[in-house]
Amino acid sequence: MKPSYCILALGILLAACQNKKSNPMSLNYPETAKVDTVDTYFGNEVPDPYRWLEDDRSPETEDWVKRQNAVTFDYLNGIPYREALKNRLEKLWDYEKLGTPFKEGGKTYFYKNDGLQDQYVLYRESEGGDPEVFLDPNTFSEDGTTSLAGLSFTKDGSRAAYSISEGGSDWRKVIVMDASSREIIEDTLVDVKFSGVSWRGNEGFYYSSYDKPEGSELSAKTDQHKVYFHLLGQPQSEDELIFGGTPEEKHRYIGASVSEDQRYLIISAANTTSGNKLFIRDLEQPGSEIKTIVGDETSESYVIDNEGSRLFIVTDREAPNKRIVTVDASDPGPENWEDFIPETENVLSPNTGGGYFFAEYMVDAISRVLQYDYQGNLVREVPLPGLGSASGFGGKKEEKEFYFNFTNYNTPGSSYKYNVETGEYELYWKPDIDFNPDDYVSSQVFYTSADGTRIPMIITHKKGIEKNGENPTILYGYGGFNISLTPGFSTSNAVWLEQGGIYAVPNIRGGGEYGKEWHDAGTKTRKQNVFDDFIAAAEYLISEGYTSSKKLAIRGGSNGGLLVGAVMTQRPDLMQVALPAVGVLDMLRYHTFTAGAGWSYDYGTSEDSEEMFEYLKGYSPLHNIREGVSYPATLVTTADHDDRVVPAHSFKFAATLQEKHAGENPVLIRIETNAGHGAGTPISKTIEQYADLFGFTFYNMGYEALPNRAALKEFKE
Repeated sequence: MKPSYCILALGILLAACQNKKSNPMSLNYPETAKVDTVDTYFGNEVPDPYRWLEDDRSPETEDWVKRQNAVTFDYLNGIPYREALKNRLEKLWDYEKLGTPFKEGGKTYFYKNDGLQDQYVLYRESEGGDPEVFLDPNTFSEDGTTSLAGLSFTKDGSRAAYSISEGGSDWRKVIVMDASSREIIEDTLVDVKFSGVSWRGNEGFYYSSYDKPEGSELSAKTDQHKVYFHLLGQPQSEDELIFGGTPEEKHRYIGASVSEDQRYLIISAANTTSGNKLFIRDLEQPGSEIKTIVGDETSESYVIDNEGSRLFIVTDREAPNKRIVTVDASDPGPENWEDFIPETENVLSPNTGGGYFFAEYMVDAISRVLQYDYQGNLVREVPLPGLGSASGFGGKKEEKEFYFNFTNYNTPGSSYKYNVETGEYELYWKPDIDFNPDDYVSSQVFYTSADGTRIPMIITHKKGIEKNGENPTILYGYGGFNISLTPGFSTSNAVWLEQGGIYAVPNIRGGGEYGKEWHDAGTKTRKQNVFDDFIAAAEYLISEGYTSSKKLAIRGGSNGGLLVGAVMTQRPDLMQVALPAVGVLDMLRYHTFTAGAGWSYDYGTSEDSEEMFEYLKGYSPLHNIREGVSYPATLVTTADHDDRVVPAHSFKFAATLQEKHAGENPVLIRIETNAGHGAGTPISKTIEQYADLFGFTFYNMGYEALPNRAALKEFKE
């Protein structure tokens, strides 16, 4: 629907459809037209006056974005130390970064960034021993906004298929190349979304996608996923439909993968982001049927490996913290499953490599790794370099050495080479960064939420800080979709820590740190638990003297953006700064965009029942902005190509906040152009974003100069 403007001239808004507001910061917010859109839910009328901002293709929305950005960047550029922060971020970021190596076709590959390259470059070892460039995504586009989004090799490593994302979109293109010559060997596949690529021999591969939607490809609903097989040399239009696409049974998310021994095709199908059906096809039997392993979506299961017809399945079925079971592929239903690695009190995240299983457990969000053989015998516990997060511990069965990575909040990630037979490992690579981890400390505390639940939180800061309530603090959270926040180093956060800032991360409900029950405790009509846990974390930091409301910022992205939006509207007195990024902020309409309906396991939808509608409306950030309330200084961030959480959420939230906010704090929206939900964002854009976020935060905490100017060294304010 087009807006009914008060005055319309040449398609440009000139009307004063809402009053401009001024404050001591000399901010005049852009005018935003209103429309008379009203939705009715179970007899309840809900106005949606900024509905027109959902049209991402309209010139009116484009004009609004430009006018909002003009006000926002004028404000941000006026922060006296914004440039100094940017320079320090660039300096700190400018070190060689190396990804964990992996092997394909007998060659070792690794990702590397020389320092400030917008995208990581993929290298491989050459015959002469020196690494050679295999793929350089920095050459994909002039502005660095086209990124490498996926890579898959054939079993023998002779061919590779890689996917690219343009402007941060979830829609992908897939390109096939000869790995030896690096020559592209056929036409590019297009319109691929939410998909891996899994090869069957050297003849072709499986992938997933949706039919291109009517209307905007960045916001229109996509809910009928399909698996195809692409035979090399034939047009994409002739690709064989393998699974999905039947009107009587739609699936929003379908993935297909071929087992390492190339014997089985494994298919996972789901309608929400939690729970899936599981299927298998024997590729050694031409024309064999697709057989059901799990026929309902009440649990989450996947095949991690097989030995002949013996399948190893990771599942949370009757095991909220997950277990590994075995079953024969001839009759693979749950009634025949046998425990291989039983469930424990800690959440399991396993991997395989070198002929062993590596069971990584989260113990209060800290990694612990156990090695098992294929008979289920414990071989050893792998002693890690410290308390933090381990990743990797995977490779092909024949490899006797592979690599893993270790990091925590104050230690940059390092790579180690691991011997699967002896259990010994050695440092492979350690970053040379202008940051001394020994000057900082991370400690884990436990606090009590509103209903008495015990919540862990890791707090990182400089050694020797005073608990005087004056420390600038960022409280970061997520709390959803079974996602766990485990310790990891962030170059950008290192700049915050240098300035004497505290960085605190609570492991709130809705996440996966304590398994399915912890996740479920933060879903649907229990979503308020998530917000209560986060509020209690803020109150703990204040009561313990780490910080005060005037020195506290809350931050989160995507589902974490919802968290920030809900908490700042429920408790605007609790924090000085709110930083909701790419947030789900309209809880009544989120399911009508792109693949949003798949989030209903966590949220429920406004169409489910009157009870669910009332509950969602009761915390939906957009619908709980109140007239005349003084809200914290707010910098909403989003991107124009975000087709995961469409920017309309942030657009409508910012417009409403600017209309109703009564205080003197600025409420701004920063809209990145030619960028998406976050993945693949060029480093140059990332540095700009953090300079703005940190500058905005410090400035609105009352700092006319940075707290620790000496940390900027030669960089002048």
